[in-house]
Amino acid sequence: MLMLPDKWIRKWQLEKGFERLFAIKGEVFSEQQGRKTIGFTYDKEQYFAKFHRGIGCKEILGDIFRLRMPVVGAQNEWKAILHLKKLNIDTIELVGYGKSGFNPARLNSFVITKELKNTVSLEDFCSKWEKDPPDFLLKRAIIAKVANIARILHQNGVNHRDFYICHFLLNNKGGSEKIDPASVLLYLIDLHRAQIRRKTPVRWKIKDIASLFFSSMNIKLSKKDLFRFIKIYTNKPLRWVFDEDKTFWNKVNKRAVKTYKKFHKIK
Repeated sequence: MLMLPDKWIRKWQLEKGFERLFAIKGEVFSEQQGRKTIGFTYDKEQYFAKFHRGIGCKEILGDIFRLRMPVVGAQNEWKAILHLKKLNIDTIELVGYGKSGFNPARLNSFVITKELKNTVSLEDFCSKWEKDPPDFLLKRAIIAKVANIARILHQNGVNHRDFYICHFLLNNKGGSEKIDPASVLLYLIDLHRAQIRRKTPVRWKIKDIASLFFSSMNIKLSKKDLFRFIKIYTNKPLRWVFDEDKTFWNKVNKRAVKTYKKFHKIK
């Protein structure tokens, strides 16, 4: 299976196999077992490619025994990008996708996306908030945007599995100081582990929201900020949330705090 612009196929003669494409030179951003992400330039445009090679039966079985869905190729990210587009959630622009082989342990696959220009991760953008508080309207707009994205995902059977603020890219064209709260644009990225079902299980909702809370703990959000997120995410009055959905949010908080302590080695 191969989906790429015709001029790309002609350039690399991909009908002869994937090896020409897998040999593209560029800046390596990450490299783990069976997966590599590189940035490269083609026809004066910047792109990112994620190449997946078979991770082997041992790794697949290990994930299954740990009750985790193994990621055996680029198909997850390809499907997730297309699904988010249908949900009108801004994300990376898909350029191409392909796979070769049938054995999940030996599958070769790739996904290529276009660079998102003029963006900054929320992690970097918010890192100064503790010492330099942001504009109130801008902070409120960003919180609302993240909460809405989370709600739409979970209402439509999607969970991200790496739902940290570093995986939200904020459009800051014109400079971070000139972002209009009325038109905040956020892109959700890093979708290779996303899962799509008819309905999102509660435990995966808890994991996603706890990951968001954990990754936001160092930017000193107030209780009002957190309550605003909860109200928008649930689309319910806070009184209803605290009466009917208290168990869910207690589990979210417990997991977020546990992750924070583990990450920072706090006993």
